[in-house]
Amino acid sequence: MKDIHCQEIISTVKRLFIEANTELGQDMLDAFKSALAKEESPVGQDILNQLMENARLAKETKVPICQDTGLAVVFVELGQDVHVVGGGLKDAIEEGVRQGYREGYLRKSACHPFTRKNTGDNTPAVIYIDVVPGEQVKIIAVPKGGGSENMSRIYMLSPAMGIKGVKEKVLETVREAGPNPCPPTIIGVGIGGTFEQAALQAKKALLRPVGEPNPDPEIDRLEREWLEEINRLGIGPQGLGGRITSLSVHIHILPCHIASLPVAINVQCHANRHKVAVL
Repeated sequence: MKDIHCQEIISTVKRLFIEANTELGQDMLDAFKSALAKEESPVGQDILNQLMENARLAKETKVPICQDTGLAVVFVELGQDVHVVGGGLKDAIEEGVRQGYREGYLRKSACHPFTRKNTGDNTPAVIYIDVVPGEQVKIIAVPKGGGSENMSRIYMLSPAMGIKGVKEKVLETVREAGPNPCPPTIIGVGIGGTFEQAALQAKKALLRPVGEPNPDPEIDRLEREWLEEINRLGIGPQGLGGRITSLSVHIHILPCHIASLPVAINVQCHANRHKVAVL
């Protein structure tokens, strides 16, 4: 049994959200460079160069990559031999979010859905906890912006619609989103499971590094095919036309009920932000 004090969790969550909002991952920077080599539109090329410059300045000056610093989504893999001491795990995560958004001067975006009254500290966080073997805690901090989240969709399809029907919904979602999610985007697709599982798998799919192949060769082939079709839509960087509308498509698949075909599409903007720590 390993003891982890809640203060360590608080400080880690605080650090992760500040870093996630100011330091874009190397996978995204590499994806921008690759996209720039493929983009034929002069306007699209200029935008991609500006996105890379924006990322550089954000890291150097510790200023957020985007003014929308997101709702705080946290994925936790909790080792079953870990004992959190000094307080509760969820309380520690909430306090880490609270401190990170205050001390990092990050915009607080959490509000009541009807009155729109801001909670003032970007809590409550959206927390998912999976219990796994071992004596470590893995924390993934994901600031999720509203512009891209608003363009995300979930469908309960007829099983007869099959792969073709799923692909059509993915393309329809990206086409209708247009410039709103600040492309170039990452498209997370959750297929199967139940209504809520499909949505969660779509969001988890976004965590895979851009450029890393799907471990399932058949699904990897689908991802590459669907990405090509998305990039034929001509939406382009920031919706101003061009070849590069999305940088990657990531698919997660689960078994589902014989009468169902759940499909969720979670759209992520060019600021594909997340940071990971293991305690």
